[in-house]
Amino acid sequence: MTEEKDYIQLDQFLKLINVVASGGEAKHLIREGAITVNGEVETRRGRKLRNGDQVEFDGHTFAVSI
Repeated sequence: MTEEKDYIQLDQFLKLINVVASGGEAKHLIREGAITVNGEVETRRGRKLRNGDQVEFDGHTFAVSI
């Protein structure tokens, strides 16, 4: 049986929406403070995102929909 998650981690989300090509690239952007979640700078790559969260990078906003 597969367990469905109600979240996605920030680094995985960035790869999914093609903002980054690798986990290492995601880690770098997150650590340097280039990503905001719901209007606040996020520096944890394992941050759990849920439906309705807003991720912003480089002037673009992405809505989380799982």
